[in-house]
Amino acid sequence: MANFDNINPPSTIQTNSTIVLCTLNAKYIHASLGLRYLFANMGDLQPQTRICEYMINRKSPQEWANELIAMNPRIIGFGVYIWNTVQTCELVKLLKQLRPDITIVLGGPEVSHEVMEQDIAQQSDFIITGWGDISFPKLCHAILHGPKPLMKVLAGEQPPLDDIQLPYAYYTDEDLAHRLLYVEASRGCPFKCEFCISSLDKTAWAFDLDLFLKELDVLYQRGARNFKFVDRTFNLKIDASVRIMKFFLDRMTDDLFLHFEVIPDHLPDRLKEMIAKFPPGSLQFEVGIQTFNVDVQKRISRKQDNDKTITNLKWLLNVSNAHLHTDLIFGLPGESMQSFADGFDKLYALEPHEIQLGILKRLRGTPIAKHTEAHGMVYDPLPPYQVRQTAAVNEADMTRFAHMARYWDLVANSGRFNATMPMLMQAVSPFSAFMTFSDWLWEQAPQISGRTNAITPEQLVNALHDYLTHQRKLDEHQVTQALLLDYLASGARARPEALRHLMPKFPAPIAKPNRQHGQRQAQHQSSQRP
Repeated sequence: MANFDNINPPSTIQTNSTIVLCTLNAKYIHASLGLRYLFANMGDLQPQTRICEYMINRKSPQEWANELIAMNPRIIGFGVYIWNTVQTCELVKLLKQLRPDITIVLGGPEVSHEVMEQDIAQQSDFIITGWGDISFPKLCHAILHGPKPLMKVLAGEQPPLDDIQLPYAYYTDEDLAHRLLYVEASRGCPFKCEFCISSLDKTAWAFDLDLFLKELDVLYQRGARNFKFVDRTFNLKIDASVRIMKFFLDRMTDDLFLHFEVIPDHLPDRLKEMIAKFPPGSLQFEVGIQTFNVDVQKRISRKQDNDKTITNLKWLLNVSNAHLHTDLIFGLPGESMQSFADGFDKLYALEPHEIQLGILKRLRGTPIAKHTEAHGMVYDPLPPYQVRQTAAVNEADMTRFAHMARYWDLVANSGRFNATMPMLMQAVSPFSAFMTFSDWLWEQAPQISGRTNAITPEQLVNALHDYLTHQRKLDEHQVTQALLLDYLASGARARPEALRHLMPKFPAPIAKPNRQHGQRQAQHQSSQRP
């Protein structure tokens, strides 16, 4: 059993650690897989090493720095990602001012490409690009015992996967009880979609499946029930996919929850047979569609059979109990608003549980940059490096879409308005219908206009009632009844103004879903879109 004393120390404990592995997570629920890989591979340095995870919005850089300095480390290794690079840079600068003797090592995807262009790179002592499992412990030995490397930027060594110690023993009991557990049966991706950092991989590499499943079984026996697979292509090799799914089917419980990222046009019958056996609420698939435009697909080197994709989505939605989280990307080179709308309408007609509307990001090192001049791509220079305009979409429409994406998540993806959504989306083009609603929310909606954040469910109920009855001129009784059905089904009980006269003063409580991380999935299942 792992020694958990060196993982996530409480801030009240001041203890010496020669090496501290640190990252800033976006949310508490995210447990860093990367830090645990490094910790698992520290070898004889592991007793001197400590994992320390923070949340971006919980403390200030000064507070983080004080806690790290109190551990009296000689080396601090930071995991740097697109969501934390700004805050990590502030922290590194502060540490270098307060304790310049501490050696700062950076790693992670954000500092693996275009390295020396970044302010955070200027502040650090060493940077490991690419894989760090083996290279970071070697660097720590060299820093502590010599000779120190002469180069600041070191290319990470990519060893055979069998040489890497797996990290799963270093998830704590608290992690198992309260956080998503990230696991991977493979690394890399054989596809070359130019917007994705994985396009730089030569292929996909699989971990030894027997050993991997043995590690998962230990986690399961310890009580783990929430597993998020980070494999870019879970269903690439069907033999492995079937074995993994059977492993979980043999251990099915009411609170088991699994998340996989799948290739949409590769769903052979053997895998379908396995998927069909999973009960409601246990399985979530993230399905990257990105675009249905064939010309855009070719332009960005994305291989996708659209007909097979649609057929497979229909099967998943009509036969399986899997919750589908489908992805589209707006702002790809050469794709217009109308082209994207056509793809959205095609996907919406299939009725997936969620459609995630993303905006293209120019991730460091990705080949998407080669289209910048030809397609008028202008990107924000700050993280997350979203595209601001293209030759096909002007900046004003890009901003309109950003508003729509946020409102779509609050209204459609939340699952809170399943009865009301068909009224809102009644149009030749569902995309156009929701964009018109989004424009009204941003420009005119009482209590909401000019905002996309800090919007309550009650404000959305009132806004939908106002829009559907006054702007769309729909029957007020039908609108009110649909909103009432949705509001009561959601479990909310604050009595919004539009429903106040219909709401009971002391409504009965709604039972919470059994699955710890399946609240949104349960919301969709409770009232499917007709």
